[in-house]
Amino acid sequence: MPLFLSIFFFIVLVFISKFKCKIVPCSWQYFFEIFYLFILNIVKQQIGSNGFIYFPFIFVMFSFIFLCNIVSLFPFGIALTSHIILILFLSFTLCISIFIVGLLFHNLKFLQIFIPKCPFLLLFILIPIEVFSYLIRMFSLAIRLSANILAGHTLVYIVSSFILIIVGLNMFFYFFFVIPLLLILLLEVVVAFLQAYVFTTLLCIYLNDSINFSSH
Repeated sequence: MPLFLSIFFFIVLVFISKFKCKIVPCSWQYFFEIFYLFILNIVKQQIGSNGFIYFPFIFVMFSFIFLCNIVSLFPFGIALTSHIILILFLSFTLCISIFIVGLLFHNLKFLQIFIPKCPFLLLFILIPIEVFSYLIRMFSLAIRLSANILAGHTLVYIVSSFILIIVGLNMFFYFFFVIPLLLILLLEVVVAFLQAYVFTTLLCIYLNDSINFSSH
């Protein structure tokens, strides 16, 4: 259900932003244009002009991660991005696809990314290290996102449970603790955006390694 809600919200936001577009944009159109240019600048900075063809994919990935994070903040919402299995599957799929892109662009020459320039005897040690460091991207990309979202939601749960206990003792204390909770929820919105930004930026960096390949 959270997955479908995220997709539904994304479609609705795009439709509202593009409905009756004007030269002088309305508030929704202006917001969508800023959002569009923000992601476009990420692609331009990390990949360059060669990455513009992948912009629709990067735009969808950023929107998907961000909306999944936001939907999880609603009551009874489920944080899909905190489920390590789901995010690992997504990360594995993306990293393998990026590796295939590198092979399509540079053929077998792309495998030189695992062969550093060093004395021949050191290759037997450094090549496995290079392969391992490349494979670890799959795990780091997923664990970073999942751990941060899970930590934030755990903090909200702890604070909310504490407030409920205090309110059960005396309603007078409610007003002293509800403001910190709202501030934490606001912080979680910022974290939802930042984690989508970090995930997308790392994705662009990995994609840049495959498109603009240069051997060690």
